[in-house]
Amino acid sequence: MASDTDTATPEPGRRRFGLQGLGSRIAAAFGRRSVAPAPARPAESPSLLRRRRSATRRHSPLTRRILLLNIVPVALLTLGAVYLSDYEEELIDAELASLAVQGEMVAAGISEVAVAGGETTVNRLDADEARQLLTRLVRPTGVRARLFSETGELLGDSAVLSEAGRIHVMPLPPPEEPATVDPELGERLGDWFARQLSRADRFPEYVERASPTVRDFPEAASALRGFNASAVRMAPDGRLILSAAVPVQRYKQVLGALMLTRDNRAIAASLREVRYDMMVIAAAALGITVLLSLYLAGTITQPIVRLARAADEVRLARESRPEIPDLGKRGDEIGDLNDALRSMTDALWQRINTIESFAADVAHELKNPLTSLRSAIEMAARPDLNPDRREKLMAIVMDDINRLNRLISDISDASRLDAELMRGEVKPVDLNALLGDMVRHYAVTASQKSGVEVEYRLAANPPFAAHGHDGRYGQVFRNVIDNALSFSPPGSRIVVELSREPRGGPFVVTIDDEGHGIPEENLESIFQRFYSERPTEHFGQHSGLGLSICRQIMETYGGSISATNRRAATNEPEGGRVLGARFTIRVPAAAGK
Repeated sequence: MASDTDTATPEPGRRRFGLQGLGSRIAAAFGRRSVAPAPARPAESPSLLRRRRSATRRHSPLTRRILLLNIVPVALLTLGAVYLSDYEEELIDAELASLAVQGEMVAAGISEVAVAGGETTVNRLDADEARQLLTRLVRPTGVRARLFSETGELLGDSAVLSEAGRIHVMPLPPPEEPATVDPELGERLGDWFARQLSRADRFPEYVERASPTVRDFPEAASALRGFNASAVRMAPDGRLILSAAVPVQRYKQVLGALMLTRDNRAIAASLREVRYDMMVIAAAALGITVLLSLYLAGTITQPIVRLARAADEVRLARESRPEIPDLGKRGDEIGDLNDALRSMTDALWQRINTIESFAADVAHELKNPLTSLRSAIEMAARPDLNPDRREKLMAIVMDDINRLNRLISDISDASRLDAELMRGEVKPVDLNALLGDMVRHYAVTASQKSGVEVEYRLAANPPFAAHGHDGRYGQVFRNVIDNALSFSPPGSRIVVELSREPRGGPFVVTIDDEGHGIPEENLESIFQRFYSERPTEHFGQHSGLGLSICRQIMETYGGSISATNRRAATNEPEGGRVLGARFTIRVPAAAGK
């Protein structure tokens, strides 16, 4: 059992990769007039394409995005290192608390030593003793101390000292600051940057007066009322002046107010060291981040660029077959993409080869009946031809025309089969009902035409729901039964049986005939397109595409079709004799059935 006519094999030397000329060859085979294609711009070579891309894109956008996303956290760390306002406020609060504690200690010493009076008498503050004690207690700490009387007058200022070290109260101009060494450039830049970031503008301005009183310092006024108080002011040079005032009292009688003052140089130095350390860490983190980002971007972008260039080469290929680079060993998503592209490219080349082979086979198959048709017409056109001979030639012409009609119909069906299978709706198919109706139809028509009996056997339990499309499965069964009828002698029998593999396996449809069987070497080649080996009486009635279409349909739905020969048992007199052909069609069961 086989298909039709001679198998056409295209010449190896004439087959080329690509689709150029395929449409014109098919149009010529069908006798259609070719349409001149629209003028297309010349294809770009891969090198030209790469030059154009490099001219319009200097840097990889993906690399820039990776760098940006990885640099943002480091930038936030850098901003945090620069803007340490909360830490600065904590240092200011700690310094004010330290001044308050130091002031309470000095005030306690003054109240014990420099106060005249007792518990039952009026206490008076001895200004001279207070100045002496203030000099000894405060001057070594580097803190400026001011002592105010209970009436608000300034009794002493540690910034104004005599040669003997005594404190004198005199209306003198502010003392000149001692000469200091200019800080280095880095420190100056750090201080300027810290002043720009500092929120010192929220503090009141510090004014140095020649004869200050308690009214110039609200915190000292609070201390005269018996409360500890502190304040922060901003000097004209940008420094912060921190002050804390505590009451000087004995037996709960407030005798004066002591105010200690210090600038924020120590705080600024501490902030500068913290900023420097954090900036060093941020710079190291930035460098490591940039290097790791570039490495990560390289592992992503470079393979993608290689795949893109390989895809361009495949797209622009004409005579050769470029290969997609093998990156499947990466084991990541890019490796999966590479495997998918390689599989897609292999399928594309296979499809191109199939199309080229199909076009060559179509041209060959159409050429045979056209040649026969032309010869018959030329002979029939001779005026001296015998009428009986002319009638036979016209019969040949009609047979060739019918053959061309069937061949073109099957070619059209085969050419659009892929698209129709992709668009076809998949639903459960009742195989028992489909085969039963088909066999009942053939049981009548086959008996009338060729005297062949068609029998249906059921060897499976319900349900009979299969996965696929009833129309396409019906096309497969009809092609196989028609093929069996063409090889079955009169009075023989064709048996169609439906069974199922165990454990929910696929359905198995076998179609047996009693013909002369299939040559063992052709059991697989009969499913190729335009395979031809058929009895003489059926020549020209089949296109040779039926079994090829059957296999294509079954593989699309996940099934299979194969052919074998039925043989007699070895213990019989004619053991091993071919009893006919058997086609086995495995149909996948519907989900859950």
